[in-house]
Amino acid sequence: MIGDRVSWKSRAARAVLRRLPLFGTLIGLGLAIWLVATNDLGAVAAAFGRIGVAGFAGVTLVRALVIVLCGIAWARILDGLSPAPAAACLILRFVREGINVLLPVASVGGEVVGARLLTFWGIAGSLAAASVLADLLFQVGTLGLFAGLGAGLLTRVEGAQAAELANWTLRTLAVAGLAIAAFFALQRTGVVRVIEDRVAALGRRFVPETEARPEPSQRIQGALDAIWAAGRRGHLAQSCALHALAWLLGAAEIAVVLACIGIDHVSLSEILVIEALSQAIKAAAFVVPSGLGVQEGGLVLVCGLFGIDAGTAIALSLARRVPDVVLGLPALLVWQNLEARRANVRPATPT
Repeated sequence: MIGDRVSWKSRAARAVLRRLPLFGTLIGLGLAIWLVATNDLGAVAAAFGRIGVAGFAGVTLVRALVIVLCGIAWARILDGLSPAPAAACLILRFVREGINVLLPVASVGGEVVGARLLTFWGIAGSLAAASVLADLLFQVGTLGLFAGLGAGLLTRVEGAQAAELANWTLRTLAVAGLAIAAFFALQRTGVVRVIEDRVAALGRRFVPETEARPEPSQRIQGALDAIWAAGRRGHLAQSCALHALAWLLGAAEIAVVLACIGIDHVSLSEILVIEALSQAIKAAAFVVPSGLGVQEGGLVLVCGLFGIDAGTAIALSLARRVPDVVLGLPALLVWQNLEARRANVRPATPT
């Protein structure tokens, strides 16, 4: 009786987790429809039309540079630990991005696929997964720092709404900082090893012929220990710095679009605030695929603080989705091409 109840709860939990992206999509779609219905579509179309081909090309180029920086950051984590060339990380970073922005999955779906595809270059699955975990830690950690910079700059803006948003952001970042610290501690301590042992024990219970325990080098915890080794601090610092630079460079997308639309009263510090806070809002709603509706709503909220009307803010968001398609579709084709060549996958080499 108790076992049936536990089994039912387990199935229900798995069903909810599987449907989270769908729920997120519906929420984001509802928010997007509400934004469109409550704003002047003519103003949105007029602002979007002023961007022009040159503007879209500029935004796409900036996005490509951002993804390249993130790919190099991932490669620095693996440098010296795997036989995979840096080009593999660059290619798969585009694939990760394409999956996250174009497919109806939560914003970590691309990371799961990226770790799996990395094994096609002869990297052990444990090291591939560990590298993605470390890369996510740097990505989220530097976003927190970037959002903190944006909130700090926002405190200098006059107005009760700006002060309220800055205070809310700083309080939220304090909580997020604790979560990031816990995530780091999870990787640095033996908690991952305990989880692996529990999963392995469960496997041996239902499949007795399962191997007792993998070698330390084949475990995710062992791979994490290798990544965080004291002698690799230079590589890790470079990866973290590259992620921070990528977040800063992302502000150039906003600068390009606003310049093309003809908005010239927004300063560099204000552009940084818009980018930092809108990215933080989008990241907070990671269960919504591609931040549908959330990205638009965040930009409307933050841009309004600097005298940018809602129509222009929505046009800005739509312009930033152009690189999602231009770069994402080829990335998905690359993914499918890699899957088609699974027969040529190299065996994993010991780490």
